[in-house]
Amino acid sequence: MGKGGSGSGSLSEGVVKKILLSYTYVAIWIFLSFTVIVYNKYILDRKLYNWPFPISLTMIHMSFCAALAFILVKVLKLVEPVTMSRDLYLSSVVPIGALYSVSLWLSNSAYIYLSVSFIQMLKALMPVAVYSIGVLLKKDGFKADTMVNMLSISLGVGVAAYGEAKFDAWGVVLQLGAVAFEATRLVMIQILLTSKGIQLNPITSLYYVAPCCLAFLFVPWIFVEFPVLRETSSFHFDFVIFGTNSLCAFALNLAVFLLVGKTSALTMNVAGVVKDWLLIAFSWL
Repeated sequence: MGKGGSGSGSLSEGVVKKILLSYTYVAIWIFLSFTVIVYNKYILDRKLYNWPFPISLTMIHMSFCAALAFILVKVLKLVEPVTMSRDLYLSSVVPIGALYSVSLWLSNSAYIYLSVSFIQMLKALMPVAVYSIGVLLKKDGFKADTMVNMLSISLGVGVAAYGEAKFDAWGVVLQLGAVAFEATRLVMIQILLTSKGIQLNPITSLYYVAPCCLAFLFVPWIFVEFPVLRETSSFHFDFVIFGTNSLCAFALNLAVFLLVGKTSALTMNVAGVVKDWLLIAFSWL
């Protein structure tokens, strides 16, 4: 009896430890996700740090993340790379990288025009976009009840947009574009990679996708932002601001890796709702 009681005690202790670890991973992910969003808003907002160059900021993030991912995969060998041929990279990873680069560019651009809380409300359309694009690309079958649920979400976002005090039409177009490209990217990952048995975690994703994103972002950057930056003689690269911002962005990817690996994708989605509440509450302060 004594041994049974001891075993039960150690079992419950193990369960408690696992639950505490799960909550810790969730808390870390919420904190880092919150930090990256608010930090990006701070840098890009003309009324705050006043550095309205979303392509440049995205390229800084991608350069930093690509370098650290390379170190983790190739130098320290902490993460196993995925076996990938040149043809597979060009046919599967490159299109995903193109979609990701445009999604990040538009998403960061929206911070210049819209409040953080309103952006989070517009991001609630992501399930609608993913389902709609999945149906269009014949990845998902059309279901009337699912579409009704999606339309109710859209209606809620529409009501929120109508009541938004800082409504900016161009900002809304940018954010909706970001949602559309990100939703397409998520569906294409299913079609181009998952269907072929290729699973990329956040680190290997950065290892393969970040250099590709850099290449795609370089083209608009040369024509849109580089001429303006070249004329801005007063600008000096702030290593503290951009270094810590990029570090937070990379840490967020690590947190996603930990959270999904140790809990589940569903846990991350539920935690995302809590994060959105916190961001909306923070923006009201």
